[in-house]
Amino acid sequence: MQTRILWADDEIELLKPHVLFLKEKGCEVTAVQSGGDALDELEGGVLPDVVFLDEQMPGLSGIETLRRVKERWPQLPVVMVTKSEEEGLMEDALGGKISDYLIKPVSPSQLWLMVKKHTERKRLQSERSTMNYQQEFREIGNMIGGRMDAEEWKDVYRKLVYWDLELAGSEDENIHEIFMSQKEDANRQFCRFYEEKYLNWVAGGQGRPLMSPTVLKERMFPLLSGVESGERRVENRTTQDRGSRFPTPHSPLSTFLIVIDNFRFDQWKFVQPLLEQYFRTEREDMYYAILPTTTQFARNAMFAGLMPSEIERMYPQYWVNEDQEGWKNQYEAELLGENLRRNGIGVKMSYNKVLNAQYGKKLVDRLPELMRNGLNVIIYNFIDMLSHARTDSDIVRELAEDEKAYRSVTLSWLEHSPLMEILKALSEKDVNVIITTDHGSVKIDHPVRVKGDREVSVNLRYKQGRLLDYNAKDVFEVKDPKRAFLPKLHVTSPYIFCRGNDFFAYPNNYNEYVRYYTNTFQHGGLSMEEVLVPFVVLRNRK
Repeated sequence: MQTRILWADDEIELLKPHVLFLKEKGCEVTAVQSGGDALDELEGGVLPDVVFLDEQMPGLSGIETLRRVKERWPQLPVVMVTKSEEEGLMEDALGGKISDYLIKPVSPSQLWLMVKKHTERKRLQSERSTMNYQQEFREIGNMIGGRMDAEEWKDVYRKLVYWDLELAGSEDENIHEIFMSQKEDANRQFCRFYEEKYLNWVAGGQGRPLMSPTVLKERMFPLLSGVESGERRVENRTTQDRGSRFPTPHSPLSTFLIVIDNFRFDQWKFVQPLLEQYFRTEREDMYYAILPTTTQFARNAMFAGLMPSEIERMYPQYWVNEDQEGWKNQYEAELLGENLRRNGIGVKMSYNKVLNAQYGKKLVDRLPELMRNGLNVIIYNFIDMLSHARTDSDIVRELAEDEKAYRSVTLSWLEHSPLMEILKALSEKDVNVIITTDHGSVKIDHPVRVKGDREVSVNLRYKQGRLLDYNAKDVFEVKDPKRAFLPKLHVTSPYIFCRGNDFFAYPNNYNEYVRYYTNTFQHGGLSMEEVLVPFVVLRNRK
């Protein structure tokens, strides 16, 4: 396939030898004498692979032509040809307004190298990524096949996320298949590791990593310093003052804890370049979410600093079981307040749960008020709503049809959300910004049969209830919920969890059920994507 070039220069007749040279190299060159003619060509035909644009042309200048081109075709590579290396051109190149620039007089070889640079970059990057992954494939495989501890498993997952993002632009289907096979193998081994260690960890045993009940105590509480007595006010979208009183610190920093529900580590890495335009990453870590990896269990445990059965025992007024009516996480602010109290930390604290854009915009306006608090908790449910909408809506399924698209939708949402406005405003202040989540999600594609009565929990990735009928080999089985510090609703009421990409399906309407849920993003079970979740501390660049 020929490389298509559009070249606009009022002295194009003098550049015929250069045009002939490019044609001999196999390029299809369309030469025009003005910016207006260049725009007409772009509007009227197939877009070129690269545009050469003379900076100084009579009539519509190169700069004005560039502006119009970028408004209409922002991704089109434009190389500016100029007589002087001005500082403004360098800034435009760095800012992405132009892809590159050349200083007159230009040689044919310079033009050819520039064409190759901007037309073959994607292929060369893809080939380089493929080659580098092939070199690291064996190392990752050896790590997966060995006996690793909790920190080493986080390192493996970091590597897999890195290569997932690196290979996303590759057109080599074979390397994608190889990577997905290695990722599935890693998930199988990770599940075995987690099942072997989990009950010991939640009991406080040796080698316990950073987990849902300990992450705030170990990572956030040290940022909340300088305790004095005072009042703490809790706010959310419906309740303005719950009347709780706590000691208040005089800290030089306000801390903003932003919990993005269902926010995976790969999504964090995908949006990190955007956020690092405004912040520096002070600390990037992952912690292990508890089971079930759902808001009711994992997020309540994170805020309370306790396992679910401990919350039920110590604060029964703040725990809602699955067989009870009401929101399962409606007392997050109270649980966090009790957690702070037990650890002797006092803060003036606000709590806001953002469920729609209107409330998010109101929160932007309230930032000066929030800056007076030692701790501000902001919950964003967009990604969780996206995963559910993807299940229920054919349109959203198409928008986020795979992992790559799922990440892209997340980035697009963040760029245009009130949360981004909040983050930009905070980047101008001397504050701690924590971005984390309570659990991730995984794309499911393999059904596992299960039977149960009407009281069995409805989640696709875990089940809890009486009279469960299942193959124990297909699940992670916790026969005694007390050992996993989970509430026990009945005498015979085990918990079972799906592994990897599995999901539970009932025999009734089995085929229709499987068709409906296959290739959707779900959570509640056991996988690296659900369990290993980000905890990131950001600070401004000043």
